[in-house]
Amino acid sequence: MKRYLTTTARFWSASIAAEMEYRANFIMSALGSVMVLVGSVFTLGLFYQHDYQMGGWSWPQAMIVIAIYTVLDGFQAMLLAPNRTQVTELVREGTLDFVLLKPIDTQYWLSVRKLSIWGAPNVVLGLALLVWAMTRLDTFPSPGSIALGAVAIVLGMVALYALGYILSTLTIWFVKLFNVTMAMQALLEAGRYPIAAYPIAYQVFFTFILPVAFMTTVPAQAILGDAGGSSAAGVAGWIAGSFVVALALLLVSHAFWRFAMRYYTSASS
Repeated sequence: MKRYLTTTARFWSASIAAEMEYRANFIMSALGSVMVLVGSVFTLGLFYQHDYQMGGWSWPQAMIVIAIYTVLDGFQAMLLAPNRTQVTELVREGTLDFVLLKPIDTQYWLSVRKLSIWGAPNVVLGLALLVWAMTRLDTFPSPGSIALGAVAIVLGMVALYALGYILSTLTIWFVKLFNVTMAMQALLEAGRYPIAAYPIAYQVFFTFILPVAFMTTVPAQAILGDAGGSSAAGVAGWIAGSFVVALALLLVSHAFWRFAMRYYTSASS
């Protein structure tokens, strides 16, 4: 474990040092994140004119969903997207061979090798919006509810990572799979608003087929607790469901990668 942590620290310090050479890009990225967040809040505000409630969710409650979406979007931009892209590049260029020879788990290496600071503004803005939205609720969430929400957000991150890695693994068969990041961005976009706002068919699809609900709506329900109309048993059930979904996807992503390696033809063979 110490070896893995040391390796990760070196990876990330090198990535940050390389990207800090272009500091103006960070400023532009931060400004872009602010504009996107303002646009999201403005769009949501249009829905909530004239006392309209989206799927039974009030304005502050829906803002919590957007805040969680923004945090996940930043997490994806910081860690997931850069590493998904490099999987495609390594397979296409034949340099995946050198990764397979390293004395470290290949999936781990491919998952943490790069860290981009351009997603950091989204994470910070999302957390700030989350705190602000909670202050707008009739009753501020309890520490226990906030802790459960944090656990659910982490589980959502794991599920988002695993789904993206499964798609990236398809590169072994389809080398020019450049739109993986775009597909994952579109998937996450579906969680920008409460799942209850969608028609029933979409709710079923985004809960049981593509588990978008477990990434944004479930963490929001955990934070809201009783204020969101969910009982303690109901919230616990959703958290348990999030854990099962995240663990299952993580195991499937690892098993699928090992299966794909049977069909990988290295540059030297």
